[in-house]
Amino acid sequence: MKLCARQFEFAFPRPAMVMGIVNVTPDSFFDGGKFLDPQTAVAQALELAAQGAEILDIGGESTRPGAQPVSEAEELRRVMPVVEALVGRVKAVISIDTMKPAVARAALQAGAGIVNDVAAMQREDDSVRSSAFRRSAADTAGRLKAELQTDGMWRVVAEFGAGYVCMHMQGTPQTMQANPVYADVVTEVGDFFADRLRRLHDSGVKPDQVVLDPGIGFGKTVEHNLQLLADLRSFTKFERPLLLGVSRKSLIGKLLGAEVAARLPGSLACACWAVAAGANILRTHDVAETIQAARMTEAIQARRK
Repeated sequence: MKLCARQFEFAFPRPAMVMGIVNVTPDSFFDGGKFLDPQTAVAQALELAAQGAEILDIGGESTRPGAQPVSEAEELRRVMPVVEALVGRVKAVISIDTMKPAVARAALQAGAGIVNDVAAMQREDDSVRSSAFRRSAADTAGRLKAELQTDGMWRVVAEFGAGYVCMHMQGTPQTMQANPVYADVVTEVGDFFADRLRRLHDSGVKPDQVVLDPGIGFGKTVEHNLQLLADLRSFTKFERPLLLGVSRKSLIGKLLGAEVAARLPGSLACACWAVAAGANILRTHDVAETIQAARMTEAIQARRK
């Protein structure tokens, strides 16, 4: 199995890769506002690369529950100085965390190699009963527009031969935690991956470009998240790299009563579990600590009889 992201190619199995998070936003749940200044964001990215991050995920729009969208122009203003400053300066692959095709295109033109797209699911799965929701004409039009935008995103990814993180989300960042409902969350996320792999291929995105992310915390309750973590290995059947992002998320706080600043131990426990279950990429705010935890897990695994 391999991951192709423009000029970058990674062959698996190999030690788990760590994706360092750089939020160039005022409102992200953990570090919002800390790296809004481009120079500060670049310095943070360089520090994460020095700690061992092989991917740097640059985002200019918060996707925390309830976050409000930002304009394309504002997102470009936030992220492009950071992307441009990092390309050619670090060995790490630059990933652009965006739902907007125009932002993805600009970042890829500047030298980014991966698009991390939390909006890969823009319409409800057929498994969600339509009777559970009441949709207005405006809602329907909005969903159709979003689907067209997703197709546009896939065309951009195909054009550049970029890596693509395909994440599962029920709803949008504004609505996803209102009342997430699944008959069987593991089965439905698996069905979503199968559908998206087919549709991505039809749009010209090769399987070797795709990473799968079950979207912990994106339209899921604590119980849904725990079920996905418990059955993470079931998604290895798709023979695509698995990315897990649990870093300091509310799942840990709700289970353990820990505030965001105190969630590192819970984050590392999830990272170790994910590596043991077959995850290939760990997305985190805490790069050095996560690398150490992953390498210890891998060292133990290598000695299993």
